[in-house]
Amino acid sequence: MGPRPALEQLSEVLWRERHLLELLLFKLETEQLVLSSGRTRWLGHATREVETVLDEIRTAELGRALEADQAARDVGVQPGAGLAEIAAHAPAPWDELLRAHRDAFASLTAEIAALADGNRELLAVSHRAAQETLASLQDTVRTYDGQGRHTGAAGSPARLVDQSI
Repeated sequence: MGPRPALEQLSEVLWRERHLLELLLFKLETEQLVLSSGRTRWLGHATREVETVLDEIRTAELGRALEADQAARDVGVQPGAGLAEIAAHAPAPWDELLRAHRDAFASLTAEIAALADGNRELLAVSHRAAQETLASLQDTVRTYDGQGRHTGAAGSPARLVDQSI
């Protein structure tokens, strides 16, 4: 088998993986919009969608590794070689196409990392705000003791707490 069929199969797998990375980026942006809006009702759904795409990416990575090993053997490099090394030994036009895939992966990965970091920060801020709100309520909540007398802060108004916090 010559290098073209293996390289063609590798390219198809790489296109699929790029599509999944773009979908992950979209899902992370959706999650960020949910977090930024403060409408936590949909946060669980958004997070599950991110996790689903991550599972698909893990599966695609296994397929890519197999195809990359075959393509590497076909162009005369050791299995386990990276895209840059395979591209360096691949004939035209595959060399440029593999470099383009590699550049796109690097760019998408950087965007995904930045967005994921931003989402983690938004989650941490939301969590701290919820904890501070709950802590402030402890001093103002009126309760009753065993004899039916009020305890806690006298004269404080009743408060509603959004349980989705």
